[in-house]
Amino acid sequence: MTEKTFLGYERPNGYAGARNYVLIMPINRSLNFIASNVAKMTRGTRHFEIPAETGRPAKDRETIARTMAGLMNNPNVGCILLMAVKPSSSSAYRNMSDVRFIEEAKKTGKPWRIVYLTEAGGSYALLGETLRVARELIVEASAMRRTPCPLSKLAVAVKCGTSDATSGIAGNPCVGAAFDRIVKAGGTAFWSETTEIIGAEDIVAARAASPEVSAKILAAAARWEEKARSTGEDIREINPIPANIAAGISTLEEKSLGAIAKSGSCPIEDVLDYGEQPKGHGLYFIDSWMSSLSLPLCFAASGAALVLYQMGGGAMPNHPMMPAINPTVVSPFLYVTGNALAYSRSPDNFDFDSSAIMTKAAPIDDEGERLLDHLIDIASGTFTKMETLDYAEQLEVFMEGPVL
Repeated sequence: MTEKTFLGYERPNGYAGARNYVLIMPINRSLNFIASNVAKMTRGTRHFEIPAETGRPAKDRETIARTMAGLMNNPNVGCILLMAVKPSSSSAYRNMSDVRFIEEAKKTGKPWRIVYLTEAGGSYALLGETLRVARELIVEASAMRRTPCPLSKLAVAVKCGTSDATSGIAGNPCVGAAFDRIVKAGGTAFWSETTEIIGAEDIVAARAASPEVSAKILAAAARWEEKARSTGEDIREINPIPANIAAGISTLEEKSLGAIAKSGSCPIEDVLDYGEQPKGHGLYFIDSWMSSLSLPLCFAASGAALVLYQMGGGAMPNHPMMPAINPTVVSPFLYVTGNALAYSRSPDNFDFDSSAIMTKAAPIDDEGERLLDHLIDIASGTFTKMETLDYAEQLEVFMEGPVL
């Protein structure tokens, strides 16, 4: 059998990008305005809007910094433009200093530059200087070329939501079958939502590549269940949510068994923190809350070149406007479903329909192969439905602590 390949941008870290952006990365919140406007005026750029790091616990500041460093290293980023208020060799928040991000940019092996407000001579001058440097980097990035790449250089991720009975029967198993093919070919896949494995955590832990990883999985599930309980809520009583129940899911265990199907069947190499990058290739579980608003960004920071959102959603209205967002900043985002009704109501939003598993008894492996071919097309340059919309409402970084 001929090995599948995609046309990607090879990067120094051993992965290959599906896109080739210049990432504009302000490391001070006051510079978000300039970064966003430069991104609007240029082609081939993406910008990260840094949340306020002041007043946050050290763990949350580290989450922000780790997310930023991960985005710079994402294979869809060809060049990096950092922005800071002033040069400094130290910072009250050392993990958020320009020194750290300069080092992180160097580690990527990609072309990078940094501009400073104080050196530019004020905000108006910085706007012009950032625009000038961005244009230089855009030209440099445009000289990069796609080349045939094996699946071992591809990293993908999946989140599921609006779960219904089709999620665990068709949609998630189809994604899992595609992910198995990528991982077995030497590639990398990420999945998450620790609250969505509760009730099936023993099954997930049994797939761990080592006893240490198994212990991490069980500890993560226990921690989040206890965290929910500390708020006065019992996650086993409030999950599945009413919409899940109305869609045919009866218990937390049933929902979790359907949710974990999206990960396929390969061994789980490790449990990562939010935005943490893996030390090797394979299948990785990211320990994070179930928030659909923060996980796609986390996946991109961990290195996913493509991010899937697998939906149930049979109760959706005709032609809804799906969240027209750029939740990953740099990675193509696509909606897939195993629900024939959901797909028929919104063909302009979904990229892939695996409902034939239920409606035509199509083998899961066959549909997984078909999804993989579609992902290869996207990795080679085909746009997702969401990429056709020029709207980039960035979603939040997930943080646990209070703002002090």
